[in-house]
Amino acid sequence: MAVHGFGVTEFQLVLLRRMADFQPELVEDAVRRLGMTRAGMREANKRWQAMVRSPGFPSGGRRYTAVLGAPEAEAARRIGDLACTARQWVLPLWPGLRFEVLLGPGGAELNAWLVRAPGTPPPAPRTLAELTPWSCVVADVGTAFPPAVPREGSAPTRFRLDFTAPDADGRPRACTADFTWGLLQEVRPAQE
Repeated sequence: MAVHGFGVTEFQLVLLRRMADFQPELVEDAVRRLGMTRAGMREANKRWQAMVRSPGFPSGGRRYTAVLGAPEAEAARRIGDLACTARQWVLPLWPGLRFEVLLGPGGAELNAWLVRAPGTPPPAPRTLAELTPWSCVVADVGTAFPPAVPREGSAPTRFRLDFTAPDADGRPRACTADFTWGLLQEVRPAQE
């Protein structure tokens, strides 16, 4: 399903466009695997931005259904006292992950990011060296190195976790992990 020629491939390009700020080489490879170009990626992002700002384009979870089709899975989820709905879609670039949209009461979008696919074993990193770009989602890092502290990212599609993990010599290091659309982009020493 696609809206005016905008479907799964174009949506993946939108996700990649934000990741290019951190990992341009990985993005370049992914764009090629999609049979597209960087110019095509920029155009897809421009079209997406125009669509989501258009008064006639659906809001909340309906916007993703309009471009990605029916979700692969939908489940009720409680966050504290809030009754939510989680919808997940398959994206071919990341077969072990799902694009998840968390909707609050009335269909308001609370979050949208990549999560581990059900039944897919998560990585179990034990050191900083194992936290390579695109190897983990937010929950993977949070589970591996508790108590990870979530922080707001530098843009709406970005997220950060502060955590402590052993370096190659086993010494604990305070770090910050940056994620775009929920996918790990980089790990750096925590700011003092």
